[in-house]
Amino acid sequence: MEFKRRLQLYMIGLGGGILLSFGIFGKGCTNTAWMPEARVRLRMHNTLVHATSRAQQQLDAMNIGLADLCAAMDSASVNFKESRRTSDSLYYAMATTLDGRPLTFSVAALRDYMIDSTATLLEIAPKTITPPAAP
Repeated sequence: MEFKRRLQLYMIGLGGGILLSFGIFGKGCTNTAWMPEARVRLRMHNTLVHATSRAQQQLDAMNIGLADLCAAMDSASVNFKESRRTSDSLYYAMATTLDGRPLTFSVAALRDYMIDSTATLLEIAPKTITPPAAP
């Protein structure tokens, strides 16, 4: 069999496999959120539906809705040094910019998302930028 024929058959098989995987998995085929920070942002974007009463008061004071915060999750950053893990929960320290205002917030979620997949906003505050120390 000629190389040209082999290449044609390979390309047909590759194209058919791509179409089949899109047919089976849909949008999940294009999900490239495989790095830890991207996975946390994706999980929080999809599951952040609750806020503690204190966090809700803080949101109301800043005139921000929980849905607005979820929408800003795509540009959020996760501070893994300040985040902590317990045997059953994950507490993430995150930061984002919403309407031009830098914010820091903390979110809690269960480690086993099969028990409860929702996340809860614990607190939110304007981000304070500390100037560098004078030499």
